[in-house]
Amino acid sequence: MLHTAADPNQATGPDQATANPDRTTVAPDQTKDGSSQAGATASWRALGTLVQLVVTDPRSLAEAQRLLAADLSEVDAACSRFRADSEIRRLQNAHGRPVRVTPLLAEAIAVALRAARLTDGDVDPTVGAAMSAVGYDRDFDRIPRIGPPLVVTTRTVPGWREVHLEGRSLTLPAGVELDLGATAKAWAADRSAARISARLGGGVLVSLGGDIAVAGPVPEGGWRVRVQDVTGSPADAPVGPSALIAIRAGGLATSSTAARRWQRGGDVLHHILDPRTSRPAEAVWRTVSVAADRCADANAASTAAVIRGRGALGWLAQLALPSRLVDATGVVFTVAGWPDEPVAVPSAIPQR
Repeated sequence: MLHTAADPNQATGPDQATANPDRTTVAPDQTKDGSSQAGATASWRALGTLVQLVVTDPRSLAEAQRLLAADLSEVDAACSRFRADSEIRRLQNAHGRPVRVTPLLAEAIAVALRAARLTDGDVDPTVGAAMSAVGYDRDFDRIPRIGPPLVVTTRTVPGWREVHLEGRSLTLPAGVELDLGATAKAWAADRSAARISARLGGGVLVSLGGDIAVAGPVPEGGWRVRVQDVTGSPADAPVGPSALIAIRAGGLATSSTAARRWQRGGDVLHHILDPRTSRPAEAVWRTVSVAADRCADANAASTAAVIRGRGALGWLAQLALPSRLVDATGVVFTVAGWPDEPVAVPSAIPQR
């Protein structure tokens, strides 16, 4: 299970996700004039999603963009379930034998296994075959939004405990397909934000489809982020419930049952599967947003919260992870210090 440090000044171990006030803070944005964040920004598409990069030093933007684009290209080549030439797809040829993977893929799989362990299996990387069975078998932009009925068998996925990673040696049971979609983007945001800040100096914010990681010096007032239910442009007014917040460290992630949906027959499906049934989780929550010391931990918690349904409120509160949950009717719930007052300002970075 995810843990928080009892003492905000206490160092945390590798299996702890913390959201203490001295490190990851979530607060109402104090800017009232609608001005944009200091620094320079760039945006483009990669990994099948919107990439947003913000740096506090405008002079470093071009090089930061080059570094981020290169990082994401490497992650795609290693981790994409939809590329026939990706390293993770080649694992299917191992037929249960140990294989030596690249350091990058080993790190990505280690992050996925950590998320599974910390969420008691709610976030499970062995859902690959189940994802394909419900129709998510290609880049989302290429999935027909409406199609004929699917026959989906209710069954438990193979399970993350069947995945054995020792250093760079990986052993998968024959037939198991990994899907790192629940962790790879958040991990990539953490990784790139830290690498760019260390290389170029200055503050850096990386957002990959709303999975946000920050590193380095913080702009005055913190990094301003608009959290909303409906994906939109920063220039547009938000649709539905939204909140403008500021973060100073760590990461912020939102998981949604509304953003990636398709219809098969009379069933509306989405991309967050319950590993115990191999079916999309019940859409109790439209969106769940969580802040933590790392974007990867925030995303693991937000995804698990979708799967846990109403039980997520007490779970997130117990972990002291600042969170915002919007139910299917649009009612907003906040726990563990997430600001109560939503503010809509169109010039912030939208998280969804």
